[in-house]
Amino acid sequence: MKFVGIIPARYASTRFPGKPLADMLGKPMIQRVYEQVADQLDDVLVATDDRRIYEAVSSFGGKAIMTSDKHTSGTERCYEAYTRLGATYDVVINIQGDEPFIKPAQITLLQACFNDADTQIATLIKPFKPEDGFEALFNANTPKVVVNNRMQAIYFSRSIIPYLRGKEYAEWLQLHTFYKHIGLYAYKADVLAAITALPQSKLEMAESLEQLRWLENGYIIKTGITHEETIGIDTPEDMKHALAVLQSTHETE
Repeated sequence: MKFVGIIPARYASTRFPGKPLADMLGKPMIQRVYEQVADQLDDVLVATDDRRIYEAVSSFGGKAIMTSDKHTSGTERCYEAYTRLGATYDVVINIQGDEPFIKPAQITLLQACFNDADTQIATLIKPFKPEDGFEALFNANTPKVVVNNRMQAIYFSRSIIPYLRGKEYAEWLQLHTFYKHIGLYAYKADVLAAITALPQSKLEMAESLEQLRWLENGYIIKTGITHEETIGIDTPEDMKHALAVLQSTHETE
């Protein structure tokens, strides 16, 4: 199978304007994301609605495509970029442009999900560890997911699922393996075309989780288990933490 990675990148951000171009030890963040995944895929490009991002990507030798500024999700931006790519791929991987520490092995995990012929969409999940504590499990900003015996997603929720009846909260992480959702997606190309045409669903609007639209419409979402933590950057404070991690990594190399 042929895989293309598309990195949606917007300049406008309420909490962190210009985030993709934020400096990370001499490289813009978007470059660090690009370089983390470039060797794992048949092709990689950035899909953006801003000329400054387009030019920054071009300047470090990357590929970029200008897209509409009307999109409401990264999925929609990925699809437009794919239709303008001028090449055909079996699978499109939507790579978060604000996660510069994405591991190449995580891309490999997504690719492996398509060894199952039934897979239409793939994503990653990570087990919560007992040391994470119940507060981490309870955090509504960290979506949870339950899967069936074929590692296909059954449901995603901001609430804790499943509920352990008759057990104290302090025991939950010792008694059951809960999974957090890692927001990295891969879609068969024809499936990407179909899901972008779907209207918002009731469950999606209730939980504000786009992937519920796909489940409600019967799409099969295969999950791969990663034990690597990702670091998403949403605010300047997040960037300070990320820079500290990056600096410590460089010092130990």
